[in-house]
Amino acid sequence: MFYLAGMTDRNDTEIAADTLRAWALDEDLKRRVMGSPALAPLAARVARRYSAGDDVDDAVRVAGQAVSRGHLASIEYAGESVRSKELADSEAEVFLQVAGAVVQTGLPSSLSFDLSHLGSLVDRDLAVTHVRRLAAATESAGTELMISAEGSDRTDLVLDIYEELSADIGRLGITLQARLHRSPADLERLLELPGRIRLVKGAFLEAEDVAHVRDSPEMVAAYLSLAGRILSADHRVSFATHDDSLVTQLVEELNTRHPDALLSDRVEFEMLLGLGTELLDRLHTEGYRTREYVIFGGEWWLYVLNRIAEDPQRVITALADLNLSTRTG
Repeated sequence: MFYLAGMTDRNDTEIAADTLRAWALDEDLKRRVMGSPALAPLAARVARRYSAGDDVDDAVRVAGQAVSRGHLASIEYAGESVRSKELADSEAEVFLQVAGAVVQTGLPSSLSFDLSHLGSLVDRDLAVTHVRRLAAATESAGTELMISAEGSDRTDLVLDIYEELSADIGRLGITLQARLHRSPADLERLLELPGRIRLVKGAFLEAEDVAHVRDSPEMVAAYLSLAGRILSADHRVSFATHDDSLVTQLVEELNTRHPDALLSDRVEFEMLLGLGTELLDRLHTEGYRTREYVIFGGEWWLYVLNRIAEDPQRVITALADLNLSTRTG
């Protein structure tokens, strides 16, 4: 837990985390910071810890480094909440560049994306079209495509699009947030579909009648229960968390109940670039299938603020990253 000179209590930490999550969703604040000649370079300096860089080459290079350590990779071009068809179309072209690079290099990497980045908030069918284009571009390599999580107000839209696309894209997966009270029911729907389920805690600012409090005993119990249900169904799954304590409980409980499933190639542990690196490496050496999640691009605002909010101690890390005398960018 995060303390400053013994004066910061748990309530202060929770307020700080919720403030960061609210900033993550504040599109006006994002525009003002990212449009400021003074603030934008400083914000980018903080983001670099969690991001591969600005372009496709950066993403492929960093993903390749993860592969050299024995992991699979997942690449995402950062961005969300696109509000125009023109921007959705141009952003889709970047995703197609990533797809082409993955296919050409043979990199063992999935592609991750928010449906809202591909235009779902503009027109549902626009996002569907762009996902189908990605599927066609990666068909020869059999690349896995993974839909990322968004706020609970978009969950029905995301699940509906996923269900439609799953009818003919079996390598399309979906992200499920353990925090959401609705997730056990959603899981039963997802188990009827072929794609991998990426199980995350859930990073978004949500009301308590919608979601468990982050890292509460109830949330941990929900995560473990969902994990057990997925394994009992022998469904493909990615346990996406860099929470050491949760991973320990997950391995202990699931090794007892599903030892063969946990070590199968249908099950993997996934962690974010810049977070949980040693833990992911350790899991790999212990024989588990592992994957490192790599983002790139300039639209990292929501992603990075949510990462810092997960552990407000990272505010101190961010301040250290701003030390111009020791960092070069």
